[in-house]
Amino acid sequence: MSEENIREKKRIFSGIQPSGELTLGSYMGAIRNWVALQDEYDCVYCIVDMHAITVRQNPADLRRRTLAQLAQYIACGLDPKKSILFIQSHVHQHAELGWVLGCYTQFGELSRMTQFKDKAAKHADNITSGLFTYPVLMAADILLYQADLVPVGEDQRQHVELCRDIAQRFNGVYSDTFRLPEAFIPKMGARVMSLGDPTSKMSKSDPDGCINLMDKPEEIVRKFKRAVTDSDSENCVRFDSENKPGVSNLITIYAAATGMDRENVEQKFAGQGYGSFKPAVADAIIELFRPIREEAERLNADKEYLESVYRDGAERASCVAEKTLRKVYKKVGFIPR
Repeated sequence: MSEENIREKKRIFSGIQPSGELTLGSYMGAIRNWVALQDEYDCVYCIVDMHAITVRQNPADLRRRTLAQLAQYIACGLDPKKSILFIQSHVHQHAELGWVLGCYTQFGELSRMTQFKDKAAKHADNITSGLFTYPVLMAADILLYQADLVPVGEDQRQHVELCRDIAQRFNGVYSDTFRLPEAFIPKMGARVMSLGDPTSKMSKSDPDGCINLMDKPEEIVRKFKRAVTDSDSENCVRFDSENKPGVSNLITIYAAATGMDRENVEQKFAGQGYGSFKPAVADAIIELFRPIREEAERLNADKEYLESVYRDGAERASCVAEKTLRKVYKKVGFIPR
């Protein structure tokens, strides 16, 4: 029986692009969950720098952000000894499997991907083939590690479904080669919306509506002071996502930062208006992020340590990925190197 069949733990794969600062949304919705999964699952976490270049990047900034993101991963609690932490471009098998899988992916499937349509609209002057085919590279990222589960938000579920379709097609032609991954929506994830537009997801493309992991306390206070609440005359802290999206978003953020449930947050701030609640939310985030920011700054100054982490991670990731790639190359008829 192969190692793949006698796994003690299910394997998880996930990654985030180093295309900007890590945000409160990415921390609450992804990274905090990744940390919680480390003991229960065999975790592979990646900084997907190859995906980042589907949009033009400044090379120096990309390098800086990639290292900074690795430092922030570790500062958030991701343990390089428990999980495989690596940089995507350091493992050549991603690009190689991406090409093969592209030959088993239909043009029509990629045309229907909603994120391609959204990104193409935002970057109309740079609609590249990479932007069109990046879901295939995402499938390669996942399938290389024979992942069982992929932690994603609802907006990424379509990509996991495409990954499964590609894997099933390949398996149907060549016999079982890939595990079929499932989208994994963690229970403890908090959906954090923009402070400027609480009907939209928090995004680094909206700097004033977005809290970054490395923001200084005074910057966090400023952004929460300007956060949209609601235009009603009620001015009370009450959760109602339909009629009071602004204050409901702040309640969600405060609850996630403090571990309280929504009802207790409402009770704590009963009789107080938005003027008292906003600074309290800011303070909760400042205290949540303070140790993370300080540790990330310390790690970011230790380039030798970060290099040791990403080199070791790439070696471990490549070891797993090569087993899959060799199997794929043999099945499609390539002569072994």
